[in-house]
Amino acid sequence: MEDRNQPFAIYSRKSKFTGKGESIGNQIELCRQYILTHYGESFADSAMIFEDEGFSGGNLERPQFQQMMKEAKRKNISAIVCYRLDRISRNIGDFANLIGELNHLEISFISIKEQFDTSSPMGRAMMYIASVFSQLERETIAERIRDNMHELSKSGRWLGGNTPTGYQSERVTSVTIDGKQKKAYKLKRIPEEAKLVKRIYEKFLETGSLTQTETYLIQNGYKTKQGRLFSRFAIKGILSNPVYMLADQEAYQYLKEKKMELFADRTEFNGTHGVIAYNRTLQKQGKAHEMKDMEEWIVAIGKHEGLIPGAEWVSVQRQLERNKSKNYRKPRSNVALLSGILVCGKCNNYMRPKLSGRYNDQGEQIYSYLCSMKEKSRMKCCAIKNANGNLLDSLVIEELKKIAEDKREFIKQLEEGRKLLKEEKQDYEQDVSRLEEELLQTEKEIEGLVTSIKIAGGTAAYDYIVRQIDELHKKKEQILAQIEVCKETAIGKELTVLEFELQKETLSNFEKTVDFMDIEQKRAAIRILVKRVVWDGETVHLYLFGSREPSCDSSK
Repeated sequence: MEDRNQPFAIYSRKSKFTGKGESIGNQIELCRQYILTHYGESFADSAMIFEDEGFSGGNLERPQFQQMMKEAKRKNISAIVCYRLDRISRNIGDFANLIGELNHLEISFISIKEQFDTSSPMGRAMMYIASVFSQLERETIAERIRDNMHELSKSGRWLGGNTPTGYQSERVTSVTIDGKQKKAYKLKRIPEEAKLVKRIYEKFLETGSLTQTETYLIQNGYKTKQGRLFSRFAIKGILSNPVYMLADQEAYQYLKEKKMELFADRTEFNGTHGVIAYNRTLQKQGKAHEMKDMEEWIVAIGKHEGLIPGAEWVSVQRQLERNKSKNYRKPRSNVALLSGILVCGKCNNYMRPKLSGRYNDQGEQIYSYLCSMKEKSRMKCCAIKNANGNLLDSLVIEELKKIAEDKREFIKQLEEGRKLLKEEKQDYEQDVSRLEEELLQTEKEIEGLVTSIKIAGGTAAYDYIVRQIDELHKKKEQILAQIEVCKETAIGKELTVLEFELQKETLSNFEKTVDFMDIEQKRAAIRILVKRVVWDGETVHLYLFGSREPSCDSSK
């Protein structure tokens, strides 16, 4: 280390999705203590802190890491200290390039856990060796997991998780060569649900549209396994799931075309059983599962009955691919003010603006508000009259002008709105914290059971542990779904002090300034004041923050 006058940099990273590893705070404190012990109090106190939380170690594209490297290139730091090597990177190539760059800049790199210091040649050599072995271990684990999937695919058994519509999980027992009983699971058809799955495929092939298929299912009162109305997302999940496909020759040709790894001979694709695809999704905690490329799938013949002939399933996939290529549409400008807060008084679903190609005498585009359930069900589940959008928005603005005339009451209303927004956000954040603690505990339980399974192999406890793991995985999925809902609901629930003061300044003369605001300004102003707007077909009910009863009703 050439220059002792420049401060040290402490770098810490933690992926928020793993729930494992040293916390950001602990990493920083351990690094600071190391600097204090080896280089003195002044360096410990002056250390520059760079923290990346919620970022993977798979690459170096992390904001605080990039900022630290900018400081390094400006020669503003003399050394980088981290708690462990993998806090910097899990990629050997990236790591080697980084060390080379730091050497060129004459900046030392110190890793506390491994006790490596690149200010010495031996330290640099040992760091490279440790990094190589660390990556080798990860690659070995990944290879072992894939080998296990290969073994599982030979059995064609169901591994657990959310059972697809049309099937239930059934336990089967087999006798091994040494006479021991081994329990596994397969999918068993549920006749009524299977009929529904076939109908979904038929309707989609008939219409070529997820939206029209959704409308048909809603109109006819079909529900998911969880008793909810079908969404386009749920329908697409069924249409793209290979578990329904009969393992016939058309299926074989398609799977080979997509370069999937097949664990079955062509002769086994005789149209008797369904298909099981392993390694389909990339599972990330706190995020929706991502679908992997088909080339990464491991496909086998399942033990269950297939439902959809290969040619039909393949035809559906081709149509989904065509639809995907046409998905992008240039968004039409939205002139409506009440999107997201206007709900139908009949069915409590949101109402969306529907623009026309016509304009009124004032040059405004004419639009109406349409109940989303009415649209989806083609008036089967809701037949409420559409609302005149131009008139409805103007009525809301006029009512807010009247309220704004009483300055004291208006500011009080603003304060109440801000307070309630903040309280609601805190409630949702508390729910997220509680759920994340529950998620962490569930993951620890799963981890403990996975460790136990190694010991229990071949014993009566093995199957009991497997069932427990399955149940915990289901619980984990439910918790993740709840977390996502809470996080989405919390977005935008709180205004900062500065934002509020700016809004208060703007809205204090609301009745005079509103007519000069643009669409976005009007929309933002309404959302600060109005909690919900309800249209019952004849009258609009306006609910302000802090009021349980509608603050005003306007008929039209």
